[in-house]
Amino acid sequence: MLFLKLLRESFLFAGDALRQNKTRTLLSLLGVTIGIFTIIAVQSAVDTLRNNLQNSVNKLGNNSIYVQKWPWVGGSDFPWWKYLQRPESDLRDFNELSRRITTAEALSYEINIDNRTIKYKSNTVEGAQVDAASQDHDKTWNFDLESGRYFTEMESKTGAPITDIGYDIAQALFPDGDAVGKQIKVMGRYVTIVGVFSKQGKDMLGISTDKEVLLPLNFARNLIDIQSSKYGPSIIVRGKKGIPTDDVESEIKGLMRSIRRLRPGADDNFSLNRTTMITQQLDDLFKVVNIAGAIIGGFSILVGGFGIANIMFVSVKERTNIIGIQKSLGAKNYFILLQFLIESVLLCFVGGIIGLFFVYLATFAVKAALDVQVILDAANVTRGLSYSIIIGVIAGIIPAYSASRLDPVEAIRTN
Repeated sequence: MLFLKLLRESFLFAGDALRQNKTRTLLSLLGVTIGIFTIIAVQSAVDTLRNNLQNSVNKLGNNSIYVQKWPWVGGSDFPWWKYLQRPESDLRDFNELSRRITTAEALSYEINIDNRTIKYKSNTVEGAQVDAASQDHDKTWNFDLESGRYFTEMESKTGAPITDIGYDIAQALFPDGDAVGKQIKVMGRYVTIVGVFSKQGKDMLGISTDKEVLLPLNFARNLIDIQSSKYGPSIIVRGKKGIPTDDVESEIKGLMRSIRRLRPGADDNFSLNRTTMITQQLDDLFKVVNIAGAIIGGFSILVGGFGIANIMFVSVKERTNIIGIQKSLGAKNYFILLQFLIESVLLCFVGGIIGLFFVYLATFAVKAALDVQVILDAANVTRGLSYSIIIGVIAGIIPAYSASRLDPVEAIRTN
């Protein structure tokens, strides 16, 4: 009951302070509002970026290893001239790896051909990404089909004129009907659509099947040199379930050195890339962003805390007579202390709520403008509001303590 009475009176006093000194109070709350907004907004932005980027990375396969010419990551001393001299992953590497490897569930050889304009009657799609892959592409990549099917083993071996197309391409070319079974012209040849990829949406890393046209590798080899460096050939290896990715990578490294006949002690002339490399880079980047956001938000909250402390000192001075009367009627020191302390916390909490409100507005604005699903985690909201309460306690403890130590007689005499 005592706590509820204190809470009620603190609400009344805080409301009175807001009414009587609107400009002063709002300016003081502004620092807390900006600080909480910055902290929650930065953390939400980081979580949103992390989630979207991680979803992109997951499409590559968490336990897949990419045998390529270039590494995915590098520092300021990146020796590009060294990697430039390396040979591309070719069909001989792919065939030898397929024959020798024991830890792999699937291997695929893949190339990125070009961006092309795809037409069907009067409908056109520009910027379609034409790719070609061997049979196990569906095992080394993570994707679903909206309709139809993937290539059969016989179709892949014979290089049948077929294709799987992206969702956006199917919607643009065939708005009134099913795309499966229709023929489109790709690279000067007619191919039959056998499947349509499911909608994946916008991707921050550009990894999406929505505008992809996928061809069997043996069909593409009749049209282009599929081992040419301009198509960025790569070998993708997905390890068997239950086998650590490190073990799969170790076997690939040994086999590739053997296949390319590298002497003991000679540097590798290939790169083994994994999605964990990207994830680690992202984690390092997000740590820096989080720290920067915490510092900026911390300074804003600190300034707001000084403003709240100033309000509380003024409030103590303005209500000295009231404090004297309360103490003369038997109010204990802790009652006075808690009364002002709760008032300080409530003021900071109001600032935190306002900051959170602006974060919600920002999430709707970003979602409407960029069509990105913004993550506003409950933990971040709780953390931000907790910071506002802590600042309220720190800002109010000294004014509240000084009020609780006032002499009742002297306080009553104060004008």
